[in-house]
Amino acid sequence: MKILGIESSCDETACAVVEDGRKVLSNVVATSLEEHKLYGGVVPEIASRRHAESISGVVREALEQANCTMTDIDAIAVTYAPGLIGALLVGVNFAKGLALATDTPLVPVHHIRGHIASNYISSDVKPPFLCLIVSGGHSHIVAVKDYTDFEIIGRTRDDAAGEALDKAGRTMGLEYPGGVSIDKISPNGNENAYKFPKPKVTGSPYDFSFSGLKTAVINAVHNAEQKGEKINIPDLAASFQKSVVDCLTDNLEKVAKERGLDKIVIAGGVSANSKLRSQTQKICKNHGWKLYLPELKYCGDNAAMIASQGYYEFLKGEIAGENLNAYATMPIDKSYKTD
Repeated sequence: MKILGIESSCDETACAVVEDGRKVLSNVVATSLEEHKLYGGVVPEIASRRHAESISGVVREALEQANCTMTDIDAIAVTYAPGLIGALLVGVNFAKGLALATDTPLVPVHHIRGHIASNYISSDVKPPFLCLIVSGGHSHIVAVKDYTDFEIIGRTRDDAAGEALDKAGRTMGLEYPGGVSIDKISPNGNENAYKFPKPKVTGSPYDFSFSGLKTAVINAVHNAEQKGEKINIPDLAASFQKSVVDCLTDNLEKVAKERGLDKIVIAGGVSANSKLRSQTQKICKNHGWKLYLPELKYCGDNAAMIASQGYYEFLKGEIAGENLNAYATMPIDKSYKTD
């Protein structure tokens, strides 16, 4: 079964063809990242315009690389939530038009479910497992009971880890995206040079909070500037990255131990972070847990993960009609239901 996936939730216009949820036949990504670097972050209006300009060509190229035509496609999977609403609408409307024109079933896919599915195309992992999803907009600990059955155990109360890393990087004067730049420069620094507070969250022992950490690094930079003190950027970057990763892995380890879960999965854009990968590997090795990490090329936004998850949603009967809409926010454990 071949699924055509379309992803346009942020600044990547992507299309892929995946067979039986696991075998990637093509994976095409057009990004407007370089343009957004001029502004130090994603500009929603620019992202939406670039999606509209690129999507037709990206879909055509994905079909060509997979040596397919639309007659070979069993269903069209599209990201419908969450994300930048204007960007999502480009993908959703294109997918609806393509589905209508070719009489192909349309499958709505939650973006974060797609990130989890990046592991299905990278490994042989199968539910149930415990998953840490970390990206620019999301930080969740989720029990994946089945391919379409999710339980949210922990989540961020404010900023996502990826956003905190990006904002910290910008404050340090590093190139956007700041999280990637911090990861590159951190090996040159002393991760114990700066001490940052460990956020405490009331109500849930598994939730995260990164706004205080972000404020702490901003204050550290501003205070040094006001005093005329020189900042060791590699040290600051390494120390901040360590604080963020410690928060993520401490809660992940706590959940896994208390629930007796020994199969751990990491997903999302920040799953490419070298510190997060190495620290999670050490924790899993210490406990004898099995760890699954997505290939680096599937960590960021891409359509192969959407097509992969779309396959399992399609098997579950999650098919949308012409009334499919896009949503800027949507819980991962909420399934799409047609009217």
